[in-house]
Amino acid sequence: MSALEIGYAAFPVLLILIALRAPIGLAMLLVVGFGFYFVLGSPNMILAKMKSETYGVFSNYSLSVIPLFLLMGELAARSGLSARLFSASAAVFGHLRGGLPMSAIGACAGFGAICGSSLATAAAMGRVALPEMHRYGHSRPFSAAVIAAGGTLGILIPPSVILVIYAILIEQNIQKLFAAAIVPGLIAVVGYFIAIKLYTLRHPEEAVQQDKAPVPERIAAIVAVWPILAIFVLVVGGIYWGFFTPTQAAAVGAVLTGAYALGSGELTREGLFESFYATAKTTGLIFFIILGAGVFNGFLAITRLPQELSDWASGSSLSPWVILAGVLVLYLILGCVMESLSMILLTIPVLFPVLSALDFGMSAEAMAIWFGPTKTR
Repeated sequence: MSALEIGYAAFPVLLILIALRAPIGLAMLLVVGFGFYFVLGSPNMILAKMKSETYGVFSNYSLSVIPLFLLMGELAARSGLSARLFSASAAVFGHLRGGLPMSAIGACAGFGAICGSSLATAAAMGRVALPEMHRYGHSRPFSAAVIAAGGTLGILIPPSVILVIYAILIEQNIQKLFAAAIVPGLIAVVGYFIAIKLYTLRHPEEAVQQDKAPVPERIAAIVAVWPILAIFVLVVGGIYWGFFTPTQAAAVGAVLTGAYALGSGELTREGLFESFYATAKTTGLIFFIILGAGVFNGFLAITRLPQELSDWASGSSLSPWVILAGVLVLYLILGCVMESLSMILLTIPVLFPVLSALDFGMSAEAMAIWFGPTKTR
């Protein structure tokens, strides 16, 4: 087999390993180890690559933003902010048909604005919103689907860990990506509201309504979540207006969220240590996947698979928009079976050079920034 054929064969093998429940980082390293052996005839290349790649990846200063944003989310979840968000959202939307599911979506959007992780958003809101939705008579499948869908807002509405990693992979400005993701995030929220409305029209048993809250009660519930708005404006606004770098903004956000959590009295000493432990555990998992992806990218470069696909796309008679539609359909399929971070780290090294070779009527930088929120959504 040629190096290019081995590169093509690596993807189905990798997907099989993932389907067998192998950790994505380990699966990438195993595929690359055998790939280097078949291409170069030596198993030592993987060791040399890991030695250089480990330092090259983990010494990247931009990656320090990841544990800080994750810590923000952990502290917010343990400070009662997630419960206040759901209460405020329920006070506004609860009296509508399907108001509680809409409230869960709105709370997920608000929590995602200070979290950056879809898993953390879904977990935090699931603890708060699911019991309430069940108590008011919503079915368990529908309730779980709402929380799962709302959790995806955590990686779209900035600050987003996925967008940070995407920016590092394609060497683009994190600040511009965060700014570009705000409008798609709001569009996604509105789209979920419409989907819930249509579903409840078709399934009236899910159209549960609360009593309309008095105006003073609604105002009080909204005022109770002012720390979230303040932190979001300070973190994202500080990045956008140039007051902070993304890492500095994440540090400021983590400190302010921790200060609020301690000041509110809802974060205990044990909860603080649990936040640090959960952040360290999740960061370690993410970094291991990033390491595997970095080594996998080096293997793809040797096989010349990205270059060959780019040459094919630029010489093809297909419209760039047709190719883009095919890429988005691929993401839709992969998103059904893969976690978002793993999917992006696996596909971006191959697909982004292909899209960069096409003419979408915009600059290369604009296309890269536009594509980030598009494929995340």
